[in-house]
Amino acid sequence: MSEQTTATSLADLKSLVQGTPIAAGTEPSAAPIAPKRDAQGRSYATGGRKESVARVWVMPGKGAYTINGKPATQYFARPVLRMLIAQPFLVADRYQTFDVVATVAGGGLSGQAGAVRHGISRALVNYEPELRSILKKAGFLTRDPRAVERKKYGKAKARRSFQFSKR
Repeated sequence: MSEQTTATSLADLKSLVQGTPIAAGTEPSAAPIAPKRDAQGRSYATGGRKESVARVWVMPGKGAYTINGKPATQYFARPVLRMLIAQPFLVADRYQTFDVVATVAGGGLSGQAGAVRHGISRALVNYEPELRSILKKAGFLTRDPRAVERKKYGKAKARRSFQFSKR
């Protein structure tokens, strides 16, 4: 009679197929994810929101944001938009420890701020992979799929009908 073993991971399944026994009580440890940084010590990621696409570089610094060659206070004049792009650093407890350089195109200011926030979150995960669970729990790594609905024929806008006239 053969002994029945259960596979709890793909590594266990591989060892079962190859015929080597699984060591009891040992769980294969996941290798730590290596940070992705370039020669200058920067991490890169793209973010998206509505029609906006942001290319974001994150590097150690004093908390300066540069968007399309302008400081964030000038590019995003509304405080709500500046607060939006600072959220990933606040949640990860890394406020004013990274400089951000971003180029963003398409859409309006609100969509662009959302795209920069998404890009910052992804670049932070590339720089420090252990921040992934924190940022994912806060919902910053998910690209918001909402977009403007297309206009249909016979309608004034996507759903709005033309004004009814009795006469």
